[in-house]
Amino acid sequence: MNGPIKLDIMSDPICPWCYIGKAHLDRALAAHPDHPFLIEWHPFQLNPDMPAEGMDRRAYLEGKFGGKEGAVRAYAPVVENAEKAGLKIDFEGMKRTPNTLDAHRLIHWAGIEGKQTAAVSSLFKAYFVEARDIGDHEVLADIADGIEMDAAVVSRLLASDADRDDIAARDAHSRKMGINSVPTFIVGGKHAVPGAQPPELWAKVIDELRAGVA
Repeated sequence: MNGPIKLDIMSDPICPWCYIGKAHLDRALAAHPDHPFLIEWHPFQLNPDMPAEGMDRRAYLEGKFGGKEGAVRAYAPVVENAEKAGLKIDFEGMKRTPNTLDAHRLIHWAGIEGKQTAAVSSLFKAYFVEARDIGDHEVLADIADGIEMDAAVVSRLLASDADRDDIAARDAHSRKMGINSVPTFIVGGKHAVPGAQPPELWAKVIDELRAGVA
């Protein structure tokens, strides 16, 4: 194996399976500190047609899953898998489902400063653990400040249209490639690995890459 291997991750910061998938990947990477991956996060909005101001979470879930019972059924495996991964999710605290375009812009700007994974981690924590509205510009500026980005600059960028078209185009490009759910991981620009895969799978991939099999 020569040099780093690109690991592209299509994800949305309000996607619970992305949150779980990242936790699994993190566990595998921690166990293999000499892993070859160079990670880049890419935008994929679960709800590209979400109003800019977001919407009431209960109304969103019941609309998406056909009523309260459907929403409970759909989220049962999320709760079970989050617990298995040792993750907390404050479903009770979440009041709104945000539009994530601005969160994706923040991830993009963080990437320019080499802080992309820190931004993704902070967004997941803000949304799932702290039940904050990550569509809110003040919340996003605070998250930026927490990872040592310039919150004033981020606030100015958020108030502008900077990179909105670029994020939408990259999202559309992923869909044209046939990606229709997240998380999706692409290893070395060739192998697509969909879904929240367990740490054992990532350990196997890392071992294969080290051995020059993949």
